[in-house]
Amino acid sequence: MQDTKNFTAREFECPCCGREKMDQGFVDKLQSLRDLLDAKISVVSGWRCARHNKKVGGKVDSPHLFGHAADIACKGSRSRFNLIEALIEVGFSRIGIAEGFIHADDDPDKIQNVIWLY
Repeated sequence: MQDTKNFTAREFECPCCGREKMDQGFVDKLQSLRDLLDAKISVVSGWRCARHNKKVGGKVDSPHLFGHAADIACKGSRSRFNLIEALIEVGFSRIGIAEGFIHADDDPDKIQNVIWLY
């Protein structure tokens, strides 16, 4: 991927192998999110190789494997609400909510307009 104004490819590297294969359109959408929020976004998990995905309990067809997902650090109910509202506004329609992060993906091969809990 090409770096954007606020994101570098390094932020999306798999911690297991150091590779990164993010979809540029996905990262551009994250940049739109960053611009809208006008606040730093911390990516907890970006691209994953199959080995790392299995290690963390990811699904065999996880969007992380294809560069269409990121887990974004988020704590507190107000921050969670603001992030989810902004994700929807910039066009994300697949959102997962965990206590310490929000998963956002735009995998075109998966059902859209869903929010789930971890």
